[in-house]
Amino acid sequence: MANVQNLDPTASPLDYYGWELRRHREAAGLSQGQLGEIIFCTGSLIGQIETTRRVPTRDFSERADAALGTDGLFSRLVGLVLRSQLPTWFQPFAAMEAKATYISAYQAQLVYGLLQTEEYARAVLATGMPDDLDGLVAARMERQRILEREQPPLAWVVLDEAVLLRPMGGREVMWQQLAHLLEFTRHRWVHIQVLPNSAGEHASLAGSFTLMRFEGDPDIVYTEDLISGHMTASPEIVKDGTLRYARLQAAALSVEDSAALIARMMEERYGDRAQPEECTVA
Repeated sequence: MANVQNLDPTASPLDYYGWELRRHREAAGLSQGQLGEIIFCTGSLIGQIETTRRVPTRDFSERADAALGTDGLFSRLVGLVLRSQLPTWFQPFAAMEAKATYISAYQAQLVYGLLQTEEYARAVLATGMPDDLDGLVAARMERQRILEREQPPLAWVVLDEAVLLRPMGGREVMWQQLAHLLEFTRHRWVHIQVLPNSAGEHASLAGSFTLMRFEGDPDIVYTEDLISGHMTASPEIVKDGTLRYARLQAAALSVEDSAALIARMMEERYGDRAQPEECTVA
């Protein structure tokens, strides 16, 4: 547990954020409780963020900027803080994803991270039993901000039908997640296709992968195993990944038919959200 007296602002983005929050709060002549009242949170939360026991959210940061007159300082810092909460092995991918101009992703098990709702992301991330689930969820939501840019990357995502069938977080969470996917039908930069079970054997039975293209830099293929991620710009592997992705797209339903399947799945599988979750008895 960090102490406000020995907090080293150079130790990490989170330490720097806490140090700056304390410095600006004290300069404004406010106690933790007084600042909490102004930005509608507890003084305890202020103290936890100042001592790095809690990760700040973007909403908290924007309210802190408004209360302390810091000209967007905390809103700028929070992006660095949240990216630092991602697993170390995943941070290089997140950095490249943020720079990509074109993203092609095939997901065999889960909704692609950029398209997840907060509740779905929480259910997914909780399976890893992390020490700070809230921080990981906030970091994933922050990662999605690249789709809100004036010029976002073009993202084309193929989801295996199994993704729609796996009830992560329960019926309500899945209903909301599928509704969120349908919202992207109005997003000109995001396209979603579903690879139906009826396709049988296909070009990526080995698992999920992501292709990324950049302005002026080599294309990259990204894959994950149980404990880490792997990126490569090898021309041979990129070529193979590109061909595999083209075959997946050809086997998948059209964007329009995919949306129809997702809508049908919402109502047929998750529409009765009040129904108790199924359980088994050993």
